[in-house]
Amino acid sequence: MPLDVRPLTGPDELPSWLKVVRTAFLEPPTVPAERLAEIVGSFGESRFTGAFEDGGCVGTLRSFPQRVTAVGGGRVAANAVTGVSVAPTHRRRGILSRMMGADLAAAHARGDAVATLISAEYPIYGRFGFGPATHSLDWRVDVAATGIDRQRALPPGDGRLALVDAETALAEGPALHARFLAGQPGALSRDAAWWRALTGTGRRDPGWKEPVYVLHRDADGAPAGLLCYEADDTSRTAKVHDLLATTAAARRALWTYLCTIDHVSHVETYHRPPDDVLPLLLPDPRAAKVTRLTDFLWVRVLDVVAAFEARTYEAPGSLVIGVTDPSGPAGGTYRLTADADGTGQVKRTEEEPELSLDVSDLARLWLGDGSPLALAEAGLLDVRTEGAAACAERVLRTARRPWCPDGF
Repeated sequence: MPLDVRPLTGPDELPSWLKVVRTAFLEPPTVPAERLAEIVGSFGESRFTGAFEDGGCVGTLRSFPQRVTAVGGGRVAANAVTGVSVAPTHRRRGILSRMMGADLAAAHARGDAVATLISAEYPIYGRFGFGPATHSLDWRVDVAATGIDRQRALPPGDGRLALVDAETALAEGPALHARFLAGQPGALSRDAAWWRALTGTGRRDPGWKEPVYVLHRDADGAPAGLLCYEADDTSRTAKVHDLLATTAAARRALWTYLCTIDHVSHVETYHRPPDDVLPLLLPDPRAAKVTRLTDFLWVRVLDVVAAFEARTYEAPGSLVIGVTDPSGPAGGTYRLTADADGTGQVKRTEEEPELSLDVSDLARLWLGDGSPLALAEAGLLDVRTEGAAACAERVLRTARRPWCPDGF
């Protein structure tokens, strides 16, 4: 039977669609009834694509609207891609390529500047133009070795901390996160369902345990930080689910709190910034050990002009960049001009490129995390004009690295 790649016609096709996803990600094939009801209820909020053969689903892809913070705080319309799978019985038949091609074409037609995903396996998505745009660290802190003076009052500096309930976290968190977004390139929008999951007021995964919520208010009483963590009395470990701060004082206070909780011997935290200040907050930075460094948010640039004009630049300069994009709309040559005020203009041009690269490597440069000099040394950036890579380093890199706290 011929394969039919198409949007799902309605919620009644979800059980078959979910069975493929769950099988691919090593979950029991049948979705629990309460989870199915939740997905059915939010069916219209996402775009579900399926590959069907003889009436049965054999491939899946879901996308939904998202906003990504660019360098400088601009918000960019994105097509978030998730739930990508192909039934083990139907591998190597081009199903993924057909689903991804249709979804990205629709995203470009809608005017989305980029597409995003979290890549479960590194080699899969480069051929579709995606590349790693942010990285993250996991930490494990040996509390006894930090050297923090446990006799001092909390928090250090101005402000105050308070234990709050889930309802307060739900009420204060979204506005706090909105302020955080303005200063964090790579951060993603969070919808109401995200906050319900964090606070346990919505769907609860199996084994869900009520976390502790800590709110930091600044000297004026305004929320400046929110911590959510789970305490394990057996291992004496505090596992951080979320640590959100909009000021340096709030960040210091929440980390100090974590490292001075009675009966806690270790703190574990995940998907933190690759240049996290955590070790600098400890008298003995060796107490914080990196347990994992990994790529995290992957980006596929769909509209070079929109994506690169949405961000700001830390140094003035001008570059002519050639982009190769065999499977998408980003291919061409562009002149990027960054002004002294940080704004940038991008225009298509017939000039000869000074630099050229694949669209998947362009993702490394959009949020300022990739080094043009390193890409050139690795053979991923073709330098055709002397000094162009050094100019790109000055113009495109950022002093602080981008960070995406949230998976999807």
